[in-house]
Amino acid sequence: MQMLQPGRPRHEQISDWLREQMAQGIYQPDDQLPSESQLGERFDVSRITVRRALQTLESDGLIYRRQGLGSFVRDNRVRQGLVRLADFVEDMAQAGLEASSTVLAHVQEEAAPEIAEKLGLEPGAAVVRLERLRLGDGEPIAFDRTWLPAFYAPFLDGHDLEHDTLYRILEQDYQIPIVRGRYRIEAANANATVAGHLQIPRGRALLLIERISFTHGERRVYYQRRYYRSDRVAYELELERDPAQHQASSAGMPLQEFEPVFKAPERRD
Repeated sequence: MQMLQPGRPRHEQISDWLREQMAQGIYQPDDQLPSESQLGERFDVSRITVRRALQTLESDGLIYRRQGLGSFVRDNRVRQGLVRLADFVEDMAQAGLEASSTVLAHVQEEAAPEIAEKLGLEPGAAVVRLERLRLGDGEPIAFDRTWLPAFYAPFLDGHDLEHDTLYRILEQDYQIPIVRGRYRIEAANANATVAGHLQIPRGRALLLIERISFTHGERRVYYQRRYYRSDRVAYELELERDPAQHQASSAGMPLQEFEPVFKAPERRD
């Protein structure tokens, strides 16, 4: 039996406990929660109290209920498309989240060999490194490291990089469109620096997305490493097979959708 604290409504304590269990990943989307009778026994309360707690979570959009089956964790992640080229603000707007950033570094340095190769430069060439913590509704979602050839450095001067985006600055202010992107997606573990920025334990699994963005003439504009919190984003893809074909072609099936799915921040009362 789990004891409740005196002086605070019991149904609120039960809903807060369930909310915390979901936030910690103990109950995942579409997992079934303990039954009303199980929760009643755990907290030594009536079914009416348990139902009030579940109604609160249902009203907050955190669970859904099925007649005769029980209560289940709702998947609050919002889809938005990334088959198109998009920036962080566009991603967040599509997901219904308010985007903002904190600039952690904006410096000029010599390109390490790996960075130089990504940008098509000679090792040691001057580049600008921009580091930003990316937020959705004020909650850390991603940490970016972006490198640009020094040629583009003056274009960033005087801009609010906490609310503006590289796409908008380059495309709208300087008519340098981003026409193509090359992506690589892999798993990574958070080192101490990234973990500190994202407010997660060191070693936590992350989703690392590397991107090289190109303008006309195959000119490389920037190389970026974005570390997504794995509890805040996942990717879904959809392939379509031609029913007239008995086997997929050697080129593979065409990609119809490739979408990041963002989980909205848990409500904290």
